[in-house]
Amino acid sequence: MPDHSLFRLRALPWCVAMAISGCHINAWADEDIQFDSRFLELKGDTKIDLKRFSSQGYVEPGKYNLQVQVNKQPLPDEYDIYWYASENDKNKTYACLSPELVAQLGFKEDIAQKLQWDNDGKCLKPGQLDGLEIRADLSQSALLITLPQAYLEYSDVDWDPPSRWDDGIPGFIADYSINAQTRHEENGGDDSNDISGNGTVGVNLGSWRLRADWQSDYQHTRSNDEETDNSTERNWDWSRYYAWRALPSLKAKLALGEDYLDSDIFDGFNYIGGSISTDDQMLPPNLRGYAPDISGVAHTAAKVTVSQAGRIIYETQVPAGPFRIQDLGEFNSGTLHVRIEELNGQVQEYDISTASMPFLTRPGQVRYKVMMGRPQEWGHHVQGGFFSGGEASWGIANGWSLYGGALGDENYQSAALGIGRDLSIFGAMAFDITHSHTRLDDSTAYGKGTLDGNSFRVSYSKDFDELNSRVTFAGYRFSEENYMTMSEYLDANDSEMVRAGNDKEMYTATYNQNFRDAGVSVYLNYTRHTYWDREEQTNYNVMLSHYFNMGGIRNMSISLTGYRYEYDNSADKGVYISLSMPWGDNSTVSYNGNYGSGSDSSQVGYFNRIDDASHYQINVGSSENHSSVDGYYSHDGSMAHVDLSANYHEGQYTSAGLSLQGGATLTAHGGALHRTQNMGGTRLLIDADGVADVPVEGNGSAVYTNMFGKAVVADVNNYYRNQATIDLTKLPENAEATQSVVQATLTEGAIGYRKFAVISGQKAMAVLRMSDGSYPPFGAEVKNEHDQQVGLVDDDGNVYLAGVKAGERMSVSWNGASHCEIALPDPLPADLFNGLLRPCKQKGAVVPATPVEIKPVIQEQTQQVTPGTPPVAISANQ
Repeated sequence: MPDHSLFRLRALPWCVAMAISGCHINAWADEDIQFDSRFLELKGDTKIDLKRFSSQGYVEPGKYNLQVQVNKQPLPDEYDIYWYASENDKNKTYACLSPELVAQLGFKEDIAQKLQWDNDGKCLKPGQLDGLEIRADLSQSALLITLPQAYLEYSDVDWDPPSRWDDGIPGFIADYSINAQTRHEENGGDDSNDISGNGTVGVNLGSWRLRADWQSDYQHTRSNDEETDNSTERNWDWSRYYAWRALPSLKAKLALGEDYLDSDIFDGFNYIGGSISTDDQMLPPNLRGYAPDISGVAHTAAKVTVSQAGRIIYETQVPAGPFRIQDLGEFNSGTLHVRIEELNGQVQEYDISTASMPFLTRPGQVRYKVMMGRPQEWGHHVQGGFFSGGEASWGIANGWSLYGGALGDENYQSAALGIGRDLSIFGAMAFDITHSHTRLDDSTAYGKGTLDGNSFRVSYSKDFDELNSRVTFAGYRFSEENYMTMSEYLDANDSEMVRAGNDKEMYTATYNQNFRDAGVSVYLNYTRHTYWDREEQTNYNVMLSHYFNMGGIRNMSISLTGYRYEYDNSADKGVYISLSMPWGDNSTVSYNGNYGSGSDSSQVGYFNRIDDASHYQINVGSSENHSSVDGYYSHDGSMAHVDLSANYHEGQYTSAGLSLQGGATLTAHGGALHRTQNMGGTRLLIDADGVADVPVEGNGSAVYTNMFGKAVVADVNNYYRNQATIDLTKLPENAEATQSVVQATLTEGAIGYRKFAVISGQKAMAVLRMSDGSYPPFGAEVKNEHDQQVGLVDDDGNVYLAGVKAGERMSVSWNGASHCEIALPDPLPADLFNGLLRPCKQKGAVVPATPVEIKPVIQEQTQQVTPGTPPVAISANQ
């Protein structure tokens, strides 16, 4: 079967098909077209039967490498699509959709189970799904599939259904963050060097992610006092061993090993064991978190529009009768305006008001987490006996959620029950009560006995759209004296612990407001924490910012921050003021002052962004009548993120620092060093076909492929459709990319793999000749040693070659098979566009690699050649 892969316009029949169909080809079309063959002037005795092209939508049988789009959304990979002749009409063809491709289309499970197959199970049987339309767009090298949404799982613009999730490839990862600092004390003080680091190493095997976290610290102090010895401290800890995998069918995550209890109800603690929990990341973006249902009744078929402050956020069409909209985004809180435009001309409009709360769940949905294991202290030491627990939140009705949970072991039990309510224009509120029952023995600081206590919590959130502000009041929480959390119970069982007083009350308030017209923003965060039998703590942060123009200077800003942070009976409080103004296109000058309980300081700074990947800042100032100079430099490199700093404070110290954040990823396809922030997280390995210095843009600034043509785009989003692109404007000289965009939807922690078609080498014009003096047929493919197509032969044997390298052998293929081979000269001639005559010999034959000047031959071929005139025979030894 002919192979029409890569450059898709392979032969004259393609050109004919495109001419009669306008490039858009329907896989099943009945309308015939009359075609006048006189517009073609063919050399020699070439004959083409045009009758088969009279059917609109005809595609020459064979294999085609195409990008597949489903309802205008491209799938991540390209696919080899086979076209077969119809059994009933040989002048018609159809596309074979393989089981592998059909699995990527996102059919609902009940639809997928009913599908029927042809060609020994290799092709989806045509005609069984109403509304299925398959078209080939040859000009875009694409297969366009249109399917009714009723057949498909839910999808979103940036989110794919589970059938398209990619667990990635097996591989090894090693991520790190290293900080080093050297400090010299003035006036005879001690000098010190400190290196600290942490990171994650791991292995990916199928859908499993195996991880181990480490941390280390090295400190060396050199005393300038002869009576004091130098000191060195070293430590290295493997802080955590764990593994996890996704459970797509449950929209959940299974985790094993050492973990931290992350709960919406109970206080957390370290443990070793296992858990299964719903993972909101697996839900479409518009189904994550809480958002209200919008329900109504349409008297006729109608268009429903949901808007906020004049901006349309959702629009759909509904049939007559009751309707319910459940896929609003979780961030669409506040007042929403609903407009129903019916076909009879009637219009209904109303407002709904909502807010986002962590304890509220969409109606009909359940979020849950179950866990079991043993509590654990630092150093992998087990603390206490076996425990188990679980929690769930259930959307029982529109606006109402019921949640609760239980946690305990043989001597400690706690249970919680709560309810959340959307209060419409008054915001959203959640309330819960937790009861604990604890049995202690004589060895504890509390003494032997049984303690029972309750804890009450209320949470509130509300957007005030008319003020462009949000108030989050996430607690008032009051706990009775005998109430204990699991972590407090574990501490109480430690005989070396001293009773310090459990939590009593906690107040938390956060307020945000923007006055857009005035260019003012206000932020407040306040926390007050009281305890039984010990001092309370109060922390707050208040910030006021103003953006303004002054004369001809635009985008100036001033901010004032007041703060107080308290811990262990010591408090740090003060006021920070900052004034900045632009200085050129990429620079800013600023004044910063800090006045408070510590030493007062003030600085004048200059910030400059060099490019998308680099910037630096210099500050000059004074503190306690001592001058200071500080410099900072930051660079997002392909192999690591680098921060450099240098500081001089008069009469105090001089220091220099280095910070590195990066990682290494190694797979059977290759590997690379790269920058990263999320240790052990999801990443995408890019393969540029061995071409170095190819710029790839993904997250943040571009990364460049290494000497092996590999690069890693780190910190990609889990379960989102991620995209990586080649910046064609920055490609290395003599490099070409026939594919510049790839996509991937990866599960958490996966190592994705995508390959770009990149060709590197010089460019040349050549003429190919067979041993009998003829030339390969029009549309024959020339491929290099990596099976990359580097040229197409025209009807005179001429070919424009890309990626030319001295001494390289290239194969020439047509009709789906490789027929002969050419050898490029070594060394290459200086003028590669003066024409190279390359004999095309059967593989294994001896072919001279001497360049031949054939400019006269090319000139001769430009003249009119009458049909039937044989080509001039050229010896392979010429």
